[in-house]
Amino acid sequence: MAISAATLAPGTLPEAKPVDGFLAISLVAVLAVCVRAIWFTPVDAMLGAAQKIFYVHVPSAIAGLYVACGLLAISSILYLWLKDDRLDRLAEASAEVGLLFMGIVLVTGPIWARTSWGTWWVWEARITSTLFLWLLVLGYLVLRGAVESSENRARLSAVMGSLAALLVPFIHLTVRLFRGMHPGPVVLKPEKPSLPPEMLATFLMAIAAFMMLFFALLRVRMRWAALRDARAAMEAA
Repeated sequence: MAISAATLAPGTLPEAKPVDGFLAISLVAVLAVCVRAIWFTPVDAMLGAAQKIFYVHVPSAIAGLYVACGLLAISSILYLWLKDDRLDRLAEASAEVGLLFMGIVLVTGPIWARTSWGTWWVWEARITSTLFLWLLVLGYLVLRGAVESSENRARLSAVMGSLAALLVPFIHLTVRLFRGMHPGPVVLKPEKPSLPPEMLATFLMAIAAFMMLFFALLRVRMRWAALRDARAAMEAA
């Protein structure tokens, strides 16, 4: 369901808010979690202060890999069925915001690795497959920019977006399928979480804050896409 000039009043466009309240609140929440993690959460006995990057690294991975790529796949598959432009915009926004959060994962991971493993990068299964997924999502966005026809762009992007997300289950299972240096799950595992209560509380707060930030950015990006498509529809009319 494309946005057409007929659905808008002559000479009007959807309003773009100068300040998004939800985004501002989510940024404050992320900042508060970082303050709690740095100054009010115990230091890990084995890894030292470098372990605190865990409170940014893992929530970003959950938002970027599981949530963003999940939304990318679901909205892409539904677009191929329903041909609704809103689903195409959701897929595009999920890919862009997910690329940002996966980029945070790929930046914070080597910082952690340098302290824990003595090297910035190890070509092991989970790290390499995460980098490959980041490149696939980047390729998805490059494809969107290379195809001029909106219908062809949406259709081809939907196919690529639904296939790219198939890598996520593999990434999740790599620490169990392959021997490597990347640590296994400490919270999302069948047994009891191995984090002390203070660390677990900070970690859960970090997940909540980063998820708020993810959906706030997604909301802003969706609003921008709707404004862009409405302007294009008016120009074409």
